Amino acid sequence: MPIQRAAFKSVRKDKKRHLRNLRIISELKNLEKRFSSFINSKNQKEAKDTLQALISKIGKAASKGITHKNTASRKISRLMKALKKLG
Repeated sequence: MPIQRAAFKSVRKDKKRHLRNLRIISELKNLEKRFSSFINSKNQKEAKDTLQALISKIGKAASKGITHKNTASRKISRLMKALKKLG
């Protein structure tokens, strides 16, 4: 347990940030699953719409430090490649 008051505050802040990060990562995973289901069902229009939202979310997560920028770039590249392969 922390002893100083500032340490208690940092523990509270860390919990809040951790929950926010988990929520964002979960949202990204759900969008990725939805995109892959559209790709598997060969629904190009829905996949394209989902991809735009997904790219935006991945970019925001990378800019806020939730994911690494190179990881975000790699994911975006692979998603675009999957969509291009579809149509």
